[in-house]
Amino acid sequence: MRVIVIGAGEVGRSIAANLADSNEVVVVERDPEIVEELTYSLDVLSIAGDGTSLDVLEDADVEDADIVIASTDNDETNLVACGTAKTVSDAFTIARVKKTNLLDTWRRAKGAFGVDFMVGSDLLTAHAIVQIAGLPGAHDADVFAGGAVRMAEFEIDAESPIAGETIQEADRFESLTFAAIFREGEVTIPRGDTQIRAADRLVVIGSPESVQDFATQLYPAEARNGAEEIVIVGGSDIGFQAARIFEEHGLSPRLIEQDPDRARELAEELPKTTVMQSDATDTEFLSREHVGDSDLLISTLENDQKNLLVSLLAERQGVDRTVTVVESPDYIDLFEAVGVDIAINPREETAEEITRFTREGEAENVAMLESDLAEVVEFEVDRDSLLVGQTIQDAMADLPECVVVGAITRDGTHITPRGDTRVEAGDHVVVFLATEVLDDVLEKL
Repeated sequence: MRVIVIGAGEVGRSIAANLADSNEVVVVERDPEIVEELTYSLDVLSIAGDGTSLDVLEDADVEDADIVIASTDNDETNLVACGTAKTVSDAFTIARVKKTNLLDTWRRAKGAFGVDFMVGSDLLTAHAIVQIAGLPGAHDADVFAGGAVRMAEFEIDAESPIAGETIQEADRFESLTFAAIFREGEVTIPRGDTQIRAADRLVVIGSPESVQDFATQLYPAEARNGAEEIVIVGGSDIGFQAARIFEEHGLSPRLIEQDPDRARELAEELPKTTVMQSDATDTEFLSREHVGDSDLLISTLENDQKNLLVSLLAERQGVDRTVTVVESPDYIDLFEAVGVDIAINPREETAEEITRFTREGEAENVAMLESDLAEVVEFEVDRDSLLVGQTIQDAMADLPECVVVGAITRDGTHITPRGDTRVEAGDHVVVFLATEVLDDVLEKL
């Protein structure tokens, strides 16, 4: 498949890297220094130029492209690039946008702007925030098989009830698979005698009930209190969308916005949300409004430094858990190291969604973990799959060690995979695997 990626920022670079192994990828980027760097770092063809220019797209042989992905940081540029590509090509066009109103317009008339598939980064980020917020202690979470399977990643601290236990000792849940451990930047596939250590990041896959029960065991205090008292800082589109989704889940968050006009607008659009007009770095205000008694504080300001400051002030006030939006990927590890519980990068969420969509046919759902070190993939098993006709234990002998079958659903029913489990054609299987072996494994499965 020939794929043209327009824009080589974090999103474009991540997409190109994920697709380069099994596709012919062309990257169009304005900055010639980035083009030169990509030539040496990725197995792609890099072209210096403006992706909205027909001449540049023709240089990239857009007429022969199967997919054109416009992933720059400018919404209008992405729309124009897709529209330009459509004038000379039948390629499937994908546009990344921040503005949710553009996404709403496209949804009302699919194909508008010359875009076949549109990804709204702000709305994606808001959904990611809400999903993680509903699972005590989770650093990442996703659902598969129409909601019948859930994946979550938890960091194990020294006080955790399972720190020091083996996987066999910690495995007290019938419908749960301990899929992997991220330890010191590497992936470990745990066995029964693998010991769980403090600072490990543990990935589990199972039924939603079992994953929720596991989270409750790890973080009983958070689970006992729930996440009913929620404070959102910043009336950005991400903040607004998160509040709206929380309202849909029957919750009534509080939202702090400094600009009086924006605060008034939010108050009118969010009937179940208490909107407070104030500066969230004002410690007297935070104390007066008992922000420290909240279960969860989400900072969605459009400045990374302010988001960090607000989160640290909230921690000092006594907030149980903090989530912050981080625009710069270089800050993610730093934010979590200095005390922010969860840092979410909208660009990572967008790259994952676009990559997920381009892999449809190979996989029905994809979640990337630890900056794409590993992935959780859902696919429907056909009759030619290696899994059909033998037990999982026998099938695994023909696959790399970094592959784990995490869950199976059959006719919508969750099945916990064990060594003697047999997979049938038509089953949906959720697999954890290292990204480096993804293409080879999917060919067999």
